[in-house]
Amino acid sequence: MEENLKQLQQTGTIQIIKIALFGPESTGKTTLAKQLAEYYKTEWVPEFARDYLQEKWDENHGICNVSDMLPIAYGQTKLENERLLSANKYLFCDTNLMVTKVFSEVYYDYCDPLLDQAALTHEYDLFFLTDIDVPWEKDDLRDSPEERESVFAVFKQALIDNKKPFITLSGDKDLRLNKAISIIDDLTEARKMGFSSVDFVQIYEKEIPLKNIKKQLNFFRNGIAKSNLVGPATLLNGILKVSESDFKEKATFFDKNKSNFKLEKFVPASGAASRMFKFLIAFLNDFDIENESINAYINKKKDTELSIFIVGLEKFPFFKTIDKKLREEFSDFESLDKDSKNYYFIKLLLAKDFFDFANKPKGALPFHKYQKRIVTPVEEHLHECIYYASSNNSSNMHFTVSEAHLGQFETIINAIKSEAERKSETAINVSYSYQNKNTDTIAVDFENNPFRDENGRLFFRPGGHGALIENLNQLDADIVFIKNIDNVIQNNIEKTARYKKALAGILMELQEQIFKYLHAIDTKEIQEESIDEILLFLEEKLNIRIPFDFYKLSFENKIIEIKSLLDKPIRVCGMVKNEGEAGGGPFWVKDDEGTISLQIVESSQVDLSDENQKNILNASTYFNPVDLVCGIKNYKKEKFDLTQFVDHNSGFIVEKTTFGRAVKSYELPGLWNGAMANWITIFVQVPLITFNPVKSVNDLLKSAHQPQ
Repeated sequence: MEENLKQLQQTGTIQIIKIALFGPESTGKTTLAKQLAEYYKTEWVPEFARDYLQEKWDENHGICNVSDMLPIAYGQTKLENERLLSANKYLFCDTNLMVTKVFSEVYYDYCDPLLDQAALTHEYDLFFLTDIDVPWEKDDLRDSPEERESVFAVFKQALIDNKKPFITLSGDKDLRLNKAISIIDDLTEARKMGFSSVDFVQIYEKEIPLKNIKKQLNFFRNGIAKSNLVGPATLLNGILKVSESDFKEKATFFDKNKSNFKLEKFVPASGAASRMFKFLIAFLNDFDIENESINAYINKKKDTELSIFIVGLEKFPFFKTIDKKLREEFSDFESLDKDSKNYYFIKLLLAKDFFDFANKPKGALPFHKYQKRIVTPVEEHLHECIYYASSNNSSNMHFTVSEAHLGQFETIINAIKSEAERKSETAINVSYSYQNKNTDTIAVDFENNPFRDENGRLFFRPGGHGALIENLNQLDADIVFIKNIDNVIQNNIEKTARYKKALAGILMELQEQIFKYLHAIDTKEIQEESIDEILLFLEEKLNIRIPFDFYKLSFENKIIEIKSLLDKPIRVCGMVKNEGEAGGGPFWVKDDEGTISLQIVESSQVDLSDENQKNILNASTYFNPVDLVCGIKNYKKEKFDLTQFVDHNSGFIVEKTTFGRAVKSYELPGLWNGAMANWITIFVQVPLITFNPVKSVNDLLKSAHQPQ
């Protein structure tokens, strides 16, 4: 036997992918190695120790001892090198020297230095750590089944300590095989994309589909196709105008029929409030209190936001709380000059060891000052929810939150929920969800290569609010009201609730007719003469433009096409007159297939170098206030899979700073942009009173957020 512990080095352009099966005895390594070799039509390397030790047992009932470890290692290496020469694309190793090393250390508390060094240097593209969830199979060479858990832990730690790329395989043999095949196929693709095995394991553990990363890298390298604007949506041309009396009528219709529906309010509330205080953070970083006045700073920086903040200081709902703390911290507070008082006020407002407002979620900040208490957006949303998202004495509220912020939301809800239920005689059900980690997207440098952190690991960023389509998809409700966390007001809650109810009433009426048509189609009750009526409904009520080719179809194919147009989730969106707010607006958009539909489009989705597109964008007179009511079930009361209605070819490329370096990041199609691109969309003009977001802390000085 050739005494050589070196792995055979591969030469040539075609590299064999080597997979090592790794784990304690009787965990299915041999079975899986055989299965994989058969599936991929290639070689597998059996366990040399089995025949070696069986022969020793058969000869004189000799058992394994420490002196056998090195001969086993030599034999295993030779066997692996021989099989590598005849392997086809893959080689599956039932065992390897790392297994021998661990057994030597576990059973004999010693490992020969030659074996130890060879085990550490042998390379495999991936280790499959076989779990102990399969039955123990006794034979002449196996003992100690009661120690499986502790031995498994040692095996796992050996991979971790030696930084070996591994994935744990659990389940029965069929489940393991199918899982292993899927992993190996993805590993092969990842290698073609230039990723290492360590990269692949990182991607796998984040549960991000490799196809998503491939698409994202393609977006970085080739860009994302811009929206093809046909024209702005306007009143009577994509935007429904509703009179005050009609709003009341629709709201009444909703109230009369809501008992037939499960209602829920969905509030995107993830992330910290840092943007609210951006100008104050900049002030603290740039201002030199020893050598300049605040007024000089304002003039130098032309910082009108800071000026407004200071002038309105005492009107903020948090003023008294911070002012009180200032007086506790500074015993000579009254003797301080005005600039010092204002400076230290801002410092306490943002300091991590004091109020730390910029790092708190918006939902937990003090927004409104009432006679007896200060109220947060979370509390305002809860009261709104009772007004319009309740039926059958039950109200449902769902917040998407950052995991780190959940406790703050729960504290607020727990403090007010019982009293709110008592006053409203309504049971309030509050639930939460986090943005799925598998919707994170890969970041790249400005050469479009994957960006890596200081440890050399791939860097992923949250995929933006478009990822929340996954959270919305988990709700079990008939009708869902969507409203941003910062869009709450202190006054006129009954009036704003009426507009929200009216949007829901419009949805109910349209959905009722849609469901009638779909039921008639499924029961084959639609006649040729009914087609024109349905087409009129599609065009006039749903703003769906019928393609010219439709009229050339046979009756049967027309029915199929009509069903595909009607059998979708539906959203009714409030639109307000654009008064200069940044954000998306309603447009008629043409897709790659020539279909024209209503969409909410952000300016970043428009090719501003195209004068025609730029002019259409500038001609828009309406703004999306994120005031949506959604129907997410079909006429059979079955939930739609909302992920099937996303335009996956859209999204946004943004620039961010990470670890002090500029990177590019991909954000998923926005929740009300590409994520709902293939929904039935209705735009309705609503009054400005329904739109009062707090993008900057100074917005809290507006009348909608001040006591009356």
